[in-house]
Amino acid sequence: MLLSRLKFRPTLGPTLFTVPAVLMMIGLSIWQVQRLHWKENLIADRQARVTAAPVALPAAGGDLGAAEYRRVSLTGQYQHDHELYLAARSMNGNVGYHILTPFVLQGGDTVLVDRGWVPTEKKLPESRQAGQQAGTLTVDGIVRLSQQKAWMQPDNEPDQNVWFFIDLPAIAKHLGAPAMRQDIYVDAGPAPVPGGYPLGGQTHINLPNDHLQYAITWALLAGALIVIYILYHLRLQREQQ
Repeated sequence: MLLSRLKFRPTLGPTLFTVPAVLMMIGLSIWQVQRLHWKENLIADRQARVTAAPVALPAAGGDLGAAEYRRVSLTGQYQHDHELYLAARSMNGNVGYHILTPFVLQGGDTVLVDRGWVPTEKKLPESRQAGQQAGTLTVDGIVRLSQQKAWMQPDNEPDQNVWFFIDLPAIAKHLGAPAMRQDIYVDAGPAPVPGGYPLGGQTHINLPNDHLQYAITWALLAGALIVIYILYHLRLQREQQ
């Protein structure tokens, strides 16, 4: 039979290419599986933090990494006359803003609160007067850390009071509030406000998690290359018959 006459005799060039390439692809597949487990644990940890009972606002200089995504309960008053606008924020395909407002705690400290999303037509406070809650309030929220500019993200425009990322030191300087917390801010929870806006509960804890697909892809590529390598040398020997 023809198959019985075929012999597998690898040649040097294809072997020197295939072996390292297959090992690299298998290594990348294993690494993606490890990343998958790391990402799943990270998402589970965030989920546990945001659903746990509220804790006190972490003190400045503490372990802020451990405090991020923890629920906190704040009591104080909003400074609505100092609100800021976090631009290019969408919700269900609709473009709008997040409203950032300093919140003066009963103890005297000030922390920035991301009150949530508003559509473009609700950006200005006079368009949502009912939501400009006055007096002492208790706000349930999630601790977040000051952000860094992402790649290709526009620069903040303090002169126009338009922000694309939450740079707390720059915001404190813009507000003339050096005593404001410059290490953390708080995402307001989903509790409704009068008039409906801003819409709180905008904290996103899910992360892109395509590592399983990547792991499978690398494993399939390694398998395909092995098959091509074998068939190439079997065909080569058959042509030499």
